[in-house]
Amino acid sequence: MQLTELKMLVVLSEEMNMRKASERLFVSQPALSQRLQSIEKSWGFQIFIRSQKGLTLTPAGEKIVAFAKEVTKKEEKLREEISELEGEVHGTLKIAVASIIGQHWLPNILKKYVSKYPHAKISLVTGWSSEILKSMYEDHVHLGIIRGNPEWKGVKKHLLTDTLYLVDSEIHKVEDLIDTERPFIQFKSDSSYYQEIQDWWHKHFQSSPKRTIVVDQIETCKQMAYNGIGYAILPSVTLVDDNRDIHKIPLLNEHGDPIVRDTWLLGFESSFKLKQVQAFLDILNEEGIS
Repeated sequence: MQLTELKMLVVLSEEMNMRKASERLFVSQPALSQRLQSIEKSWGFQIFIRSQKGLTLTPAGEKIVAFAKEVTKKEEKLREEISELEGEVHGTLKIAVASIIGQHWLPNILKKYVSKYPHAKISLVTGWSSEILKSMYEDHVHLGIIRGNPEWKGVKKHLLTDTLYLVDSEIHKVEDLIDTERPFIQFKSDSSYYQEIQDWWHKHFQSSPKRTIVVDQIETCKQMAYNGIGYAILPSVTLVDDNRDIHKIPLLNEHGDPIVRDTWLLGFESSFKLKQVQAFLDILNEEGIS
């Protein structure tokens, strides 16, 4: 079996969904399905059971996928060791990032990274902070960038602190929320962010918002607030270099201090020894971030 086919099985086992796997592999679903059938035929066993809910590994499939993961991991490690022998930065920087940071902070950093280290490759996964931690513990990535302040036994570097703002085209002050009929636009997020907002709200008001709209993405939430549909609570990292005419009111705690949210870089000591990872840290240092 070719290495590309082993990598394909690994992606399928991680996504357990043909559509998502085909998007990651940059192939069409029919082509992916055909290649999977060919692999199963060569093994003489069915590897995945297909259903409307997604994919399920068969007992034989579990062993085959375990083999695929072991081989691809050894191949990646060998490539990294070989790249260490060369002067230039090679290898793949595998990084998992909280979606908010991936949308608003990271692109500028990666632009400088690929410009300075053109031979290095980037594998980027975005998601909620809880998903990032899972990827870290399962050793799928070299670095994780998450929101909040998690417990972590490896290397942990502080990247940035941003303030939470009430954003609206009409509301001028927090007290206006008591009587407003405007909807509170919320975006789906990890539990710690949601809990911070809930704690702040219940310390200031006796009842819940009169109307709410829940959207999947923070950018959708932001655009709806900017277009006057309702108000939202957004971190300042999403509002940088945005000069549109809208009210941005910082949320304050019981002591009158702004409510902030931290972003951290996580990794294991072994990952920080890799040249492509050290190169990423060098870019952060140049930006005065870490």
